[in-house]
Amino acid sequence: MCGIAGIWGPLADKREVLAESCRRIRHRGPDSNGYWEDASSGLALAHVRLAILDLTEAGHQPMVSACGRYVLVLNGEIYNHLDMRARLQQMGRAPDWRGHSDTETVLACFAELGVEATLQDAVGMYAIALWDRQSRKLTLARDRMGEKPLYYGYTGGNLAFASELKALMPIPGFGANLNRHALASFMRHNYIPAPQSIYEGIAKLPPGTWLEIDEGMVNRRELPEPRVYWSARQAADQGLANPLSFGSDKEAVDALEQVLGQAVRGQMLSDVSLGAFLSGGIDSSTIVALMQAGSTQPVRTFSIGFHDKAYDEAEHAKAVAAHLGTQHTELYVTPDDALAVVPRLPEMYDEPFADSSQLPTFLVTQMARRHVTVALSGDGGDELFGGYSRYFRVRDMYSKFQRIPRPLRHAAGGLLRASTALPGRGAWRGKVGKVGELLSVDYQAEFYRQFVSYWPDPGSVVKGGAEIPSLFQQPMEGSIFEAMMKLDTQTYLPDDILVKVDRAAMAVSLETRVPILDHRVYEFAWRLPFQYKVRGATGKWALRQLLYRHVPQSLVDRPKRGFAVPLAAWLRGPLRDWAEALLDPVRLGQDGWFEPEPILRRWREHKSGHRNWSSHLWGVLMMQAWLDCHRREGANTATDKLKETLAR
Repeated sequence: MCGIAGIWGPLADKREVLAESCRRIRHRGPDSNGYWEDASSGLALAHVRLAILDLTEAGHQPMVSACGRYVLVLNGEIYNHLDMRARLQQMGRAPDWRGHSDTETVLACFAELGVEATLQDAVGMYAIALWDRQSRKLTLARDRMGEKPLYYGYTGGNLAFASELKALMPIPGFGANLNRHALASFMRHNYIPAPQSIYEGIAKLPPGTWLEIDEGMVNRRELPEPRVYWSARQAADQGLANPLSFGSDKEAVDALEQVLGQAVRGQMLSDVSLGAFLSGGIDSSTIVALMQAGSTQPVRTFSIGFHDKAYDEAEHAKAVAAHLGTQHTELYVTPDDALAVVPRLPEMYDEPFADSSQLPTFLVTQMARRHVTVALSGDGGDELFGGYSRYFRVRDMYSKFQRIPRPLRHAAGGLLRASTALPGRGAWRGKVGKVGELLSVDYQAEFYRQFVSYWPDPGSVVKGGAEIPSLFQQPMEGSIFEAMMKLDTQTYLPDDILVKVDRAAMAVSLETRVPILDHRVYEFAWRLPFQYKVRGATGKWALRQLLYRHVPQSLVDRPKRGFAVPLAAWLRGPLRDWAEALLDPVRLGQDGWFEPEPILRRWREHKSGHRNWSSHLWGVLMMQAWLDCHRREGANTATDKLKETLAR
C-alpha cells in the first residue's frame, strides 16, 4: 500500500511542493519516498511506499518502464501479477525483470498491451497514474470496486492528483472554495458520494474507470469524461440475465467456496507479516476460516472488545478463533480510548465523513498494526449476498405501501409529514415523518434513498446547497431487494465502508485487503440465483453454509450487531461540551454553511433525551470539526479543547 501525488502545469517548484505532499501522506508509505519529473512537459510524480512485495530498491517508485517510455506510480496491490508476468513471457514480450514487484509487472503490461487490456486483466485494488513520455499523455485509473482512492482536478493553473486531499493542500491555490452541493449530499448520506469532493473543482475518480489527459486539455484546463472498463451495475445486470444452475445446494456452496477460496489465497501473497480482522460474524469468520484452511501456520487474527455487553463481540470472535486454531489477539477498549480518537478524525478523513463506526475501526487497525503490516477483512458480504437487515424491512414496507392507490398514498404521506410540525415532543415524530416521506415515493431507488437518508431534505439545512443527480434517481432492474444491493455496491460500499477502512488503516500504515470484493467473486455472486442468497428472513445463505463447513453453526448464528459505539449517550455526556461549542448558534450563523434552526432543534431534542438524533448530529459535528481542522489552522478550536480535556 502506498500514496501517490502528481502535478502537471507551470508550477515552478514542483519538487518542494510534492515533498510536502509526501510528508502529509507519509502514513500511507513510511518506508520510502520517490520523485520523478519530466521537465520538458511540466509533469512531476511523487510516491510514498509501504513495501509489501519486493522490499528491495527494485520495487521503488516512480518506476520507469524497461523501454523508457512509461513512468508509473501505483497505490495498491495486483494479486494476479505473477500470472500476468507469465503471460508476457509466454508471448515473448517480457522485459528483463529487475525484481518481483507487482508494479514492475503491471508497468510492463501497460507498455506491451495497453491501458484497457491491462486493466481488464488485473485482479486487485489500485489507484494508478501512468505517464507516456512519447505522446505526453497522462492516464489515471482506479480499481473496480473503489478500494483505493484517487482525487484529481485543476488548482492554481495546474492539474493535480493524489491519494488523499491533504496531499493537494501544499499546491498554491488549492482549497479556495468549498462545494456546497457536495455538502448537501453529505447531509443526506453522512459521506460525500463520488465523483464529488468537499472542494470545488476536485473530483474523485469513480470505481472501475480510467481517463487519459493530453497537453491540449491541460492548456485549456479541460478534463475528459472517465471511461468505464468495468461496471458493478452492468456486471450485476449481466449476472441476473445469465444465472448459474446447480443440481443441489451442495453444488452451489462448493462453487462459492472455490471462487472465494481463490480470492483469499491470492490476497495472502505478501513479503511482510499478514493477518485478518475477526469480529466473530459471518463475513470475517468465513475469510479467516478459508485463510486458515490454506495455511500451514496459525493465522494472526485481531478483534477489539467493549466492556459494555451491548456493543461487545469479542467473546464471539475469541470462540471462533479458538475453534479454527488462529493466533488470536484481542484488546478491550474503554470509552476514553474511543473518545480520544475523535479529535483525530477530521485530519484522518480529509473531508467530512460521519460513519461513527470509524472510531472502533481505527482502534482495531491500530491494534493490528502492532503485529502485522497487512490485514484481510470481511467487508462486502452484506452487499453481495443480501445480509443487511434493512433490506428485509424496506422490501416489506415497499410491498405494503405499493398496494395503496397512489393518490391516497401521496395524500397520507403529506398529512403525516405535516403532523411532525404539531406541538409536542416524543420519538413518534421522527417515525411518523419517515413513514410520510416513504409514502410519497413511487420508485424503488428513491424509496430506498429516503429510507437510508439522515437529513431527507438537505437543501433545507445547507445554505445554497442542492444535490446533484445520483444513482438513486435512475431506474433499477430486478426486485427492490436486488436494487438495494446494487445501489449499496455503487454508493455506500465505495464511499462509506471502503473510505472508512482505507483512511483508518492507512493512518497507522496498515494495508487492508478485501477478498469478498474480488471482481470474480462479485460476478459469481450476481450469477448465483437469489435463493442461495436469501431464504425466508435469512440473508447470506450460501455464505453461511460455507462457514458451517469450518465452524459450528452455534458459534456464529446470532443477530447482526454491527461495529457501533454508544454515540447517543456520549453526545449527552463526555462529548457534550465539544458538541455545544461546534453547534453554537452564533458560530453556525457566521460560518454560513448551515441553517441553524433545524440543527439546533434536533440538538435540543437530543439533549433532552426525548429523541435520538445522534447520527444526524454526527454529520454536522464532523463538518464543523473538519472546518476547524482545515479552514482555521492555528486557532484554538473546539476540537483542540476536546483533545486537552481528554488528555487530563
